Amino acid sequence: MKKGENMKKFFCVLCGICLFYMGYAQEKEVKAVIETNLGNMIVKLYNDTPNHRDNFVRLAKAGHYDGSLFYRVIKNFVIQGGSSDSKKAIKGAAIGYGKPIVIDAEIKPEHYHKKGALAAPRQPDRVNFFKESDISQFYIVQGRKYDPKELDIIEKQVNVPIKRAIQRKYYTPEKKAILDTLRKQKKVKEFREIAEKIKQDIAFDWNANPNKIYMPEEKRNAYINEGGIHHLDKEYTVFGEVIEGFEVIDKIAALPTDGNDRPITDVRIKVRILSE
Repeated sequence: MKKGENMKKFFCVLCGICLFYMGYAQEKEVKAVIETNLGNMIVKLYNDTPNHRDNFVRLAKAGHYDGSLFYRVIKNFVIQGGSSDSKKAIKGAAIGYGKPIVIDAEIKPEHYHKKGALAAPRQPDRVNFFKESDISQFYIVQGRKYDPKELDIIEKQVNVPIKRAIQRKYYTPEKKAILDTLRKQKKVKEFREIAEKIKQDIAFDWNANPNKIYMPEEKRNAYINEGGIHHLDKEYTVFGEVIEGFEVIDKIAALPTDGNDRPITDVRIKVRILSE
């Protein structure tokens, strides 16, 4: 075989391999419909939360959610449902204590509690240190719209104390005394070396800190224009989002409820997987 033909064959094989892996990288998102007596919502499930996605699909196919209720409804907050004990619950009964199905958290900073976010509830931190999800239920965010200044204040309230603590960690009284001495002695090189090291340590620690709030433009715009629940971010696993039927969220959230936040009028659920 000639050299040109070898190169052509090699190039074709290489292209095939690339297309094969691109197919994996662009894995098709699963979609499902959540049917209710007030209308339907179509959700897509995220591929980078595979355990939550797969468990939701498995439970939906098994009929686990079918016939259950949106039993916890709080206006400007969430609508929550799916608990198995809600299927035959009598009027006024407290619900939400069905058998839990617990899986590891898959909390991602890029998935946040904007309006329509599909997420998994869980037990509180005092009994659930690792924030494990109860995938036997789910909630959908309605939330509220934030004022831009309010978001600025939220960021500062969290970030400023973190940054000050990091600065105190590296810019200690001892280091300050050394730098003051070097400045008086006009030892510029030595001063700059120590100061630069402190600056680098602070920057590294700040960038690596998981507790700070970073709100990119897309996230800010979502909370301002669509609404959401900012304080739930980093606390619960968001594994999908509503892409059609936002008006159904508002209809359910507007229902009158009893003392347990259960709607007076039952809202029944059926979940069907549309694509995989």
